[in-house]
Amino acid sequence: MTTQHTSGSKAAPTKIITTNTGRILRVSADADAVAPKPPVTVQQTAVTDPARRADVLFRVRRAEGHEISAWWMIGAFLATSGLVILLLSGVPGAA
Repeated sequence: MTTQHTSGSKAAPTKIITTNTGRILRVSADADAVAPKPPVTVQQTAVTDPARRADVLFRVRRAEGHEISAWWMIGAFLATSGLVILLLSGVPGAA
């Protein structure tokens, strides 16, 4: 990401807008004066918990400070490695 530096105070005034999704938009003040846009209506759903959104499949809201045990990740690695070795042992022509 690059930043543009201007000399002096001739930079156009800008306005920072944060959307509902957390995206930060930088809009020049001239753009609002030239073409005013109609307000956008956003339909709010009844679900307010971000972990329960429709586009989130496996995210689970856990208590503050709760961390998954490292043994789950170690076990998943060993199981995946074992499965790959088992499947590759059936390939003909292996040494």
